[in-house]
Amino acid sequence: MHCLGGDSMSEHEHESAAGESNSRYWTANIRLLLTLMGIWFAVSFVAGILFRDWLDQFMLGGYPLGFWFAQQGSIYTFIALIFFYNWRIHKIEQSFDLDDDDEVAASMEGGAG
Repeated sequence: MHCLGGDSMSEHEHESAAGESNSRYWTANIRLLLTLMGIWFAVSFVAGILFRDWLDQFMLGGYPLGFWFAQQGSIYTFIALIFFYNWRIHKIEQSFDLDDDDEVAASMEGGAG
């Protein structure tokens, strides 16, 4: 059977390939989110609450380390994880050809003129 346009893949095969790519993208995205949430949990709950007494034997900036994690460390870690997520999800989107930076830049240039 000859397909128009020289495309040898059927519509069903295209949908199947797109669905598989979509599934792999979301698997990578969820894996990243769970990893980052695990890190934040470890810093905020484990270091800031469960191991606070043990960590207090160490000092950071003149404060006990357990106190520092409970008051500052989890916030700094959360902010760092946001920037890391932004950078990493951008790389994941590029690998799945979902990067829309060119479209956003083009729409901003078009709207500015």
